[in-house]
Amino acid sequence: MSAEQAAALIDPGANVGMSGFTGAGYPKAIPAALAQRISAEHAAGNPFRISIWTGASTAPELDGALAQVDGIEMRLPFQSDPVCRAKINSGAMHFADMHLSHVAQHAWFGFLGKLSVAVIEVTAINADGTLVPTMAVGNNKTWLDLADKVILEVNYRLPMAVDGMHDIYYGTALPPHRKPIMLSAPNDRIGETTLRCDPDKVIAIVETDSPDRNTTFAAPDAVSARIAEHIIDFLGHEVRKGRLPNDLLPLQSGVGNVANAVLAGLQQSPFENLTGYTEVLQDGMLDLLRSGKMRSASASAISLSSSALADFLDNIDFYRDRIVLRPQEISNHPEVVRRLGVVAMNSMIEADIYGNINSTHVMGSSMMNGIGGSGDFARNGFLSFFVTPSVAKGGGISCIVPMCSHVDHTEHDTQVIVTEQGLADLRGLSPRQRAQIVIDQCAHPDFRPMLQDYFDRAQQSGGQHTPHILSEALSWHDRCLKTGTMKV
Repeated sequence: MSAEQAAALIDPGANVGMSGFTGAGYPKAIPAALAQRISAEHAAGNPFRISIWTGASTAPELDGALAQVDGIEMRLPFQSDPVCRAKINSGAMHFADMHLSHVAQHAWFGFLGKLSVAVIEVTAINADGTLVPTMAVGNNKTWLDLADKVILEVNYRLPMAVDGMHDIYYGTALPPHRKPIMLSAPNDRIGETTLRCDPDKVIAIVETDSPDRNTTFAAPDAVSARIAEHIIDFLGHEVRKGRLPNDLLPLQSGVGNVANAVLAGLQQSPFENLTGYTEVLQDGMLDLLRSGKMRSASASAISLSSSALADFLDNIDFYRDRIVLRPQEISNHPEVVRRLGVVAMNSMIEADIYGNINSTHVMGSSMMNGIGGSGDFARNGFLSFFVTPSVAKGGGISCIVPMCSHVDHTEHDTQVIVTEQGLADLRGLSPRQRAQIVIDQCAHPDFRPMLQDYFDRAQQSGGQHTPHILSEALSWHDRCLKTGTMKV
């Protein structure tokens, strides 16, 4: 049927599980048709809002279109759309920010309520009723299993050669019946290449031929390249100390230009025979596979620039042998991450001098995107880096502050902080030791004296385990909100 006919089958107030993970594999036609329907209902005076569950972020054609018409009541677990963000921060939309490894199991536990409809993009429907996934698996397996009704978008844009790249694990169970997940290497296959779906639940099939939202990556700038240098030098140091093998351990890299700069830097590094175990495979990891530096990569989605996507499609047989795409409950599974010994690299908005990390909120209360999978990897990885430029907004904001205005990752989860200024290895240090090395190694010179002054006075004012001056701890953020800068 048409997208408009399919959209008419979704009721107001429904919880709708949609496919999509970082701009890949999201439904292209139905969200737009649903947005038109919602707009018409609102114009007629009829309230119409739904709750949207996905794997992670999607695209303007989904998040943006539905947010624009005030069609989303609740969004989870992650988003990156500017319209959606504005609605969340104005209070017009609820947002449940969640660890990506929690989403599927919380849905199974019943914590999120009943899933009424699943809207899932697939590459093909096989004769036996199984579904060939796209370049994103995300939470699709769970949505197909739990939803009362299923709407499928069959997108002909991807070639059928993508079939066989996926590993859909059906061995999960609810407590107390859980069994170990038998993954001992990043490229292990423990599941099936296709998704299952009860055909009796399918109420609509919509055909499309539309591209994913391609991700645009800037060439590494001087700041990103310097951050990458610090990380690669430190990995070499860990190899020389005997704490990492010569081929490192499986690499996880968050989304963004800094992450891609680190991966680009690995091309010129001495490390060979690398592996990846991550959520999203971006240009940098694809380059490592193509050059032979990396032998295999596991992810839940592939999100590429236009040029990298062209290379992927032109050489899909080569990449299918080296890439495994999994449900995010496996790609982000804390126990698997810990067993494999993943080396994690994730971005942040700010860090405080004691190692607490804010990766989601601007000035304490405005949501940026969400925690995503950074917590899954930071707490459970063998080695974990949090990275950011030392300053933002033209140098008016320090990304190293006395106290974080919001905490997503506590000091207990933070091992290494990196800015273009340097690298702070915080492992095994007390809070006061951490503070001094963060100030010395990571803070921008414009803010380093202010941080040192705060720390020195805090040590004279009270408790000595984690010294703070509570009346000043968030004064930098308060000053920025009033004047536009953290500088005095």
